[in-house]
Amino acid sequence: MGRKSARVAVVEDEEPVRLAVERALRREGVSVVGFADYAEPELILAFAPDLAVLDVGLPGGDGFEFAGRLRADRDVPVIFLTARDTVEDRLRGFALGADDYLVKPFSLEELLARLRAVLRRTGRLDTVIEAGDVIINEPAGLATRDSSPLDLTPTELRLLAYLVRYRGLVLSKTQLLTQVWGYEADDPNVVEVHVSALRRKLEAHGPRILHTVRGLGYRLAPR
Repeated sequence: MGRKSARVAVVEDEEPVRLAVERALRREGVSVVGFADYAEPELILAFAPDLAVLDVGLPGGDGFEFAGRLRADRDVPVIFLTARDTVEDRLRGFALGADDYLVKPFSLEELLARLRAVLRRTGRLDTVIEAGDVIINEPAGLATRDSSPLDLTPTELRLLAYLVRYRGLVLSKTQLLTQVWGYEADDPNVVEVHVSALRRKLEAHGPRILHTVRGLGYRLAPR
């Protein structure tokens, strides 16, 4: 996780959606608190978020109105999650200073990408991520293990960063191709070759932490 976690408040009344977003954010090393409605706005303000992900239309409050309050009180960046996709709704959201507007249904990967972009743009995202003795600074293009620099290619750095963010989970070759390379390739050797090279470089500075799960994919299990 990051050394200094960004703080994100998620206000969403659909529990499966809220919990999925919370889990995904925690895997990113983000400190997150979820709320089902706007019934107690002072609790959200007391959390002092670096960013708020807000459902627009909820019982007990309006996301647009609450976004205006967040902006006025704390200048908090806002991403709206909503089923409202009319031009009028979008214009109202951006007029209130929304940093992004994501229409349901949405993918978690897209939300995370937009969230990272907003936090970076506003200077509220710690650029260092960690897993055990592995530390990565993506913007600087640097990675270490056990305080020793890792000589990684740009692709290997992206691959390691993705594995670190989703450490402990088994990631398929298709998932890695899509998220690290940005496309689905027919040749599974693309992933195998890079994982093999990355594994060798990691093991030059400690025991094996990048494991192959036969028939399923790969898992980073830091000590």
